[in-house]
Amino acid sequence: MSKLTWKPGTMLYPVPAVLVSCSYDEIDNIITIAWAGTICTNPPMVSISIRPERYSYDIIKKSGEFVINIPNKNLAFATDYCGVKSGRDVDKFEVLNLTKEKASIVSAPLIKECPLSLECKVKDVIKLGSHDMFIAEVVAVNVDEALLDDTGKLHLDKAELICYNHGQYCVVGKSLGKFGFSVEKKKNKNKRRSK
Repeated sequence: MSKLTWKPGTMLYPVPAVLVSCSYDEIDNIITIAWAGTICTNPPMVSISIRPERYSYDIIKKSGEFVINIPNKNLAFATDYCGVKSGRDVDKFEVLNLTKEKASIVSAPLIKECPLSLECKVKDVIKLGSHDMFIAEVVAVNVDEALLDDTGKLHLDKAELICYNHGQYCVVGKSLGKFGFSVEKKKNKNKRRSK
């Protein structure tokens, strides 16, 4: 297979499409972020990158907190809307009929309709160019109980989460294997049990 060489660009696709809720001085807002990622396990740390001219930028910078709400396919319209409309002009919670839920630690609200929400506290802001990266510690995770089985195991495959893939929103698809499947020992079906 031959490949063409293009100019440098952010072509790391697909990426999560998340709804970041924030709050400061009695103002609540939602911003869609496609540049979010995991950066550390212990302590649990994530990053989001935001242009300084975006309305949510100052809200997050002043409050030092935000919530990453992970949307499912039912929220694809809301995810797109929150990325193209400014909170300076509209109350996105009201227009989209989204429910604010009180977070357990941070002051920013959770979005009830999202199956998973990560409460975050900002630890650092790095100026990078067009965007600034907010590095934050995850201080609480909120999960829709409908995604848990009887043993308490989380089944995110049932959530129909969405991602952003080069201009398109897509539902996260079919599993191709669980972590470690490439080195997993095969079970011998013909092996007899010894008593």
